[in-house]
Amino acid sequence: MTGARFREIADDLRERIALGEGGGSRAIDSEAALGQRYGASRMTVRKALELLRDQGLVESRQGSGWFVSTGSFHQRLALGTFRHAGSAITDAGASMTREVIGFAWEAAATNVAALLGVAPATQVLHCTSVRSVDGVPLDSATEYVAGLGAQAISRADAAFPGVWHTLARSGVEIVSVRQTIAAGIAGPDDQLQLGSPAGTPLLLIRRVALGSDRAPVAVSDHRYLAHRFSLEVEFNGFAAGVSDSPPGLRDTGS
Repeated sequence: MTGARFREIADDLRERIALGEGGGSRAIDSEAALGQRYGASRMTVRKALELLRDQGLVESRQGSGWFVSTGSFHQRLALGTFRHAGSAITDAGASMTREVIGFAWEAAATNVAALLGVAPATQVLHCTSVRSVDGVPLDSATEYVAGLGAQAISRADAAFPGVWHTLARSGVEIVSVRQTIAAGIAGPDDQLQLGSPAGTPLLLIRRVALGSDRAPVAVSDHRYLAHRFSLEVEFNGFAAGVSDSPPGLRDTGS
């Protein structure tokens, strides 16, 4: 029972961390306070914290307590703007590296062709990579690029500065980005690329880059470890009493 309990506490704390637990100080409540919150012994609480520490989410500082480690990143977004995940990493004072594990031209599958607005079987650049922060995997990315801009991208460019930065550097103007966010769980490929057990929660983000003519020029599918990365958006101008839905949500069925 104790074993199951410490995992339940770890799961709850992991979710709180993903939602910004600790604020600017990144401090976590004391073991005694957590024991009171969860109705658990200090030993059980400590075992939960040690599990999160092994996962790189928290760290203990002698004489100061427990803190959210720099292994968890929160990216703040403003409506109408776009930022790469690297900006959140830089803001946290960490460094990110990208390993390209697949780079080839191939015939676009039907779903990829539809996203890029090209005919099925059109040759597109397909790049797969894994990004790590301070040596620990953060996400995997599958990217597709169509058109002349793709010809300017080398495997080395895909590793640094990255596919989209290289497109911009080669004169391809990205004027808008469509972003779709969903939840997922890790499968066999994720276990291989991210070192995460099957069933680990993932944050799935698809980004479609639109050029100056509003036509798609690139698509990227990112699979983030959910306990390591989250997005934060601030909405302004909510009129109380007008709607019972949170700001930013609307019924798309009408």
